[in-house]
Amino acid sequence: GPVVTRFPPEASGFLHVGHAKAALINYLLKERYEGELVFRFDDTNPDKEDSAYESAIESDLHELGVHWDVGPTYTSDYFSEMYRLAEKMLEEGTAYVDDTPVEELRTAKRAGVATRCRGQTVEENLKMWRQMLEGAEGLVVRAKISVDDANFTLRDPVLVRVKKGADHPRHGTKYVAFPSYDFACPVIDSLEGVTHALRTSEYNDRNAQYDWLISALGLRRPVVADYSRLNLEYTVMSKRKLAALVQRKIVDGWDDPRMPTVRGLRRRGLTIAGLRAFIEEGGMSRTTNLQQWSKIWACNRAIVDPAAARVTAVSADAVRVRFTNFQSHAPAHAVRAAHPGLVLHRTGGGAADDHSDVVAVSWVMPLHPKSPGVGIRRVWRCPEALLDRADVAELKDGDEVTLMGWGNCIVRRIVRKESMEGSAGAADVLEI
Repeated sequence: GPVVTRFPPEASGFLHVGHAKAALINYLLKERYEGELVFRFDDTNPDKEDSAYESAIESDLHELGVHWDVGPTYTSDYFSEMYRLAEKMLEEGTAYVDDTPVEELRTAKRAGVATRCRGQTVEENLKMWRQMLEGAEGLVVRAKISVDDANFTLRDPVLVRVKKGADHPRHGTKYVAFPSYDFACPVIDSLEGVTHALRTSEYNDRNAQYDWLISALGLRRPVVADYSRLNLEYTVMSKRKLAALVQRKIVDGWDDPRMPTVRGLRRRGLTIAGLRAFIEEGGMSRTTNLQQWSKIWACNRAIVDPAAARVTAVSADAVRVRFTNFQSHAPAHAVRAAHPGLVLHRTGGGAADDHSDVVAVSWVMPLHPKSPGVGIRRVWRCPEALLDRADVAELKDGDEVTLMGWGNCIVRRIVRKESMEGSAGAADVLEI
């Protein structure tokens, strides 16, 4: 049959660059093998989820060029089936209901010892299971795998827990017992026909748990493949921590340019093509390393550079530059260079070879020196120009400087505004 991959985000925030990698890897694999992509919302934790995030995630996937073939589906659509499977495990003795207080349960798990509930009869477990479905709190269903396995994820993991009064985005208060992610993931992957479950390497320890549940339930087994999690230098990638930044108003929102979200990076100038190039370059490598942002921006530059117009700008507090020999040099030089579209802007009707009344020179240049298709612009040379203050801060009289596109200049005099106190529009002036 065809290759079927899946992308199952939780709707508890916007997609960040790590999610983008997961979505694109699953999409590109299904494209390569002409298969299908299942888009599923993992909505097993109603305390964190919001339908507004669902819309944002769908929009971001479209922006990334990720097109799914099935979905969006929802884990909650399978709750009834998962209840049936949980009850089946209780009947077969591969799961049990535990009412051990949370802290005691954690202590027992760390110590590798069984709780008293592990030895309950099937009848006792089924009775407690019915109580769970009615909303009895303090009860959980645990898989009966091991209490002391070296792999902690195999130490009787929780399969179902009670969240009484939880307001689910799609079902309201209909459900009180919610499957855990560890239970839902393998079950729904199998039920939805997923053939290849691609997971970041942080889930590597959970692969054995995934396989055990598939075997215990007698379900079709997807192939589980790992790839390295995307880690970026100086960057928080935890959705919980990113949400805290938004809630505490440290950033302006999920689309703040400082955020590593798809929307934040788009506002910062990252193109979708650049992001895709970066992710495709890394592929499904299992090598865990800390990526540098410079690598992403290098991929982005390779996309943007051929189509980016070359323009210049200066800061608002720029220094005014006065060219003391403009009339005697600039017009004649421009005429000799025979610039395309050359225009000598005059105040009078002087002779062609008389440049005393020339107040500006302009000609046409391509917006990109190597990509004519980008367009053209008119450049100007005038008796005055503006330079960034930082660029002239260290200059002194007599220094020689090179102005790109203009040539070499000698600094004749720098007039500081503190020496011009009382004069209108006082500002630094650089005469060259």
